[in-house]
Amino acid sequence: MEMSRKHHHLKGAEVSCCVKYFLFGFNILFWLLGAAFLGIGLWAWAEKGVLSNLSSITDLGGFDPVWLFIVVGGVMFILGFAGCIGALRENTFLLKFFSVFLGLIFFLELTAGILAFVFKDWIKDQLNFFINNNVKAYRDDIDLQNLIDFAQEYWSCCGAHGPDDWNLNIYFNCTELNPSRERCGVPFSCCVKDPAEDVINTQCGYDVRLQGKYIYTKGCVGQFEKWLQDNLIIVAGIFVGIALLQIFGICLAQNLVSDVKAPRTFDSCLLCH
Repeated sequence: MEMSRKHHHLKGAEVSCCVKYFLFGFNILFWLLGAAFLGIGLWAWAEKGVLSNLSSITDLGGFDPVWLFIVVGGVMFILGFAGCIGALRENTFLLKFFSVFLGLIFFLELTAGILAFVFKDWIKDQLNFFINNNVKAYRDDIDLQNLIDFAQEYWSCCGAHGPDDWNLNIYFNCTELNPSRERCGVPFSCCVKDPAEDVINTQCGYDVRLQGKYIYTKGCVGQFEKWLQDNLIIVAGIFVGIALLQIFGICLAQNLVSDVKAPRTFDSCLLCH
């Protein structure tokens, strides 16, 4: 009976290899993915000359999509590093940092979701402002231009509320003083695609607002709202899946911290049981 209790004590005090190496493997993939995102973001900035002139980061009037890669990649890299090294070296400081950081992200996501649900009209106004602000900067950055073109093609929309929102852009506005060839036009991504055309006509938006045809007339705010309603289950499923992964990661890290802190008599770890 005494040997059985002793064996049970030793067994409970050891670090589980199953938890340790599962957490390590999960985070090394997360770490590498974060490094890839960071690499893509830095490469994009290098191609645009941002790294050689850091002041140009604030010069763009609209949103630079590269920021998504930099911020998301940076967060993933830091989290992956802390979780990976913390699990491998059984470092309680890094494991606690991983848990707290991941918990903070989860809390911010939860708060943002609740606020977005409660303040729907405010979010809609902010989305409208965001789109119009980027419409103004459409020609200022190639990545922003590609993002707007993708959104307008994907949601079959044009501008925030309609094609006339492109009057906010100096190249597309309809004023008499506008010397641009794109005057009273829209980007090609606003054009209704002709199934018979194999090659995209990038000039299809020229003068179309004077003619009032062959372009999408619905705004992207309304189309995005409709897309969310039509795909609510899928979008909610993705967010729930991400939340469960975060909770699972926090539980694994906390479990490993508890195992490491427990009194140990030898340095072997248990196999999965």
